[in-house]
Amino acid sequence: MHRTTRQRLMVGLALGAALLAGNGLRAQAQFAEAVINYNPGNLPSWLLSYTNPSAALGEPSRLTPGPFGGPVDPFNPPYLPEQLVAVGAGGWLTVQMAVPIVNLPGHPFGLDFLIFGNAGFVITNGDYTGGGITDGSLFGQLVGTSTVWVSPDNLAWYRLDPALAPPLDGLYPTDGAGEFLLPVNPALGSADFAGLGLPGIRALYAGSGGGAGFDLAWARDANGQPVSLDSARFVRVEVSGGHAEIDAFVAVPEPSALSLVGLAVAMALGWAWPRSQVRRKL
Repeated sequence: MHRTTRQRLMVGLALGAALLAGNGLRAQAQFAEAVINYNPGNLPSWLLSYTNPSAALGEPSRLTPGPFGGPVDPFNPPYLPEQLVAVGAGGWLTVQMAVPIVNLPGHPFGLDFLIFGNAGFVITNGDYTGGGITDGSLFGQLVGTSTVWVSPDNLAWYRLDPALAPPLDGLYPTDGAGEFLLPVNPALGSADFAGLGLPGIRALYAGSGGGAGFDLAWARDANGQPVSLDSARFVRVEVSGGHAEIDAFVAVPEPSALSLVGLAVAMALGWAWPRSQVRRKL
């Protein structure tokens, strides 16, 4: 993406933030605000410095600092210890959200909250200077198994059905130029991204900043039976095999607020790409 195009996109997203603020939605209130407990579990040696659970608080990473950093995008995920917390086999991370996660069928794709990791799309054409193309495969994704639990009060906990919940630290890699409150269409699979560069990936993201999406309707009790939850304030990630690296948790806001996000994203995309490029298949 050219510098002028990126600047226009960021201006549009800044306008979106202003619209949200005018609507009384504090973006920072949609993220995890406190760590309740953390057990790193069994981590490989290269992840022993990734044990600060506060790294999962606040919004997902938009920029990786340092001489080897830069804007976070689906090819360049966050990777520093101050950006990520690792959870190994036998470990867990429990956080409290700043606002309750609300179970609303009217949320985009029915998804109520998002979890961001550090997976990225593999570049297959050898171009690491901005023209990378992917085959849809990922690097940095969770190797092993994990479960996500939710609770309204930090007392009664309910597991999200693993048959429905997506794997952690997989699709969809973070895009720091996107809107973190907006989920990606979960019907998109790795094959849909094959042959695409950054513009094509962003077109499929449709303004989203990525993240794996979860629905409170997937909650199950100890007997595996569905539970009707109106909301949840706490989220726990447990890893039973391998390890996961977590950047952030996001509560999807009410649809009326997301309509402002959509307006801002549409304006941003309209300014960022010439009409001829929007019409052309990416």
